[in-house]
Amino acid sequence: MSIQSPVRAVPAATPDGRTIAAVVVTVLAWASAFVAIRGVGEDLSPGALALGRLLVGTAVLGLLLLGRGWVRPQGREWVLLAVCGIGWFGIYNVALNAAEQHLDAGTTAMLVNIGPILIAVFAGLLLGEGFPRWLVAGITVAFAGVVLIGLATRSAETDLVGVVLCVVAAVTYAAGVVAQKPLLRRLPGLQVTFMACATGAVCTLPWAGALVDDLGSAPAGSVLGMVYLGAVPTALAFSTWAYALRRMDAGKLGVTTYLVPPLVIVLGWLLLDEVPPALALVGGAVCLAGVALSRRRDRVRPPVPVAHEAGPTV
Repeated sequence: MSIQSPVRAVPAATPDGRTIAAVVVTVLAWASAFVAIRGVGEDLSPGALALGRLLVGTAVLGLLLLGRGWVRPQGREWVLLAVCGIGWFGIYNVALNAAEQHLDAGTTAMLVNIGPILIAVFAGLLLGEGFPRWLVAGITVAFAGVVLIGLATRSAETDLVGVVLCVVAAVTYAAGVVAQKPLLRRLPGLQVTFMACATGAVCTLPWAGALVDDLGSAPAGSVLGMVYLGAVPTALAFSTWAYALRRMDAGKLGVTTYLVPPLVIVLGWLLLDEVPPALALVGGAVCLAGVALSRRRDRVRPPVPVAHEAGPTV
């Protein structure tokens, strides 16, 4: 069932400088999250880390909302907020944290990045964005690059539980994005992000005891890492994502997240001394090519003038 009006959505205009900057901030912050999760995962359990991250994110977003106007959600907007908050902020974070304890980063990135494909499919079917040929071609090429990264960095054994968790994360990520897009037509992006983040925090409250226990024994670096995850990849990056999503088609914005795996490789190289295999670098280049391909547009040919018979001159 469509979640928009029967009239087909008008394609978004070419992103301006602010929108592109918002995309860059989002991608960089989300790439850093993979490294941070890997760094604190030994000290904070998946549910506890998700709850701590979302509590920090909710607090930061709440401070940013002070003094701003509030638009009351109506009707189905509450349902869409629940899908976004429970799915993308709640289930996704727990599933991703748990997956990184079963799989290596390369395999995790490969599996989670079926998300942009699902976003494009859902947005084409439910939001009326259609399936532009360059978008489909770009997604195909970019996903091939992610597969190369996964093959280059995967471990010898693949844990089925980790695979299932990655698929769950990808599906809830895609559902959250598609639910968020209609909300941004009327509600402020910062408010949508705050409400979704708060909903996710409520969903992860069952891990409150685990969070207290983990924080009691975790080193200061891991606690700071959790705070960073809440303030930057959550509060900041989800806000800049909402800003960009209001101004871009969901499918076209989703494909930009294929830049995350190559950036994770670079950050791991710089911060964790993890030297990437040559095939991973090739995969990163293919991801970049795919994202660039998705941004292409068909040339609009000027109309062919119709020849008319010359009439009599006066």
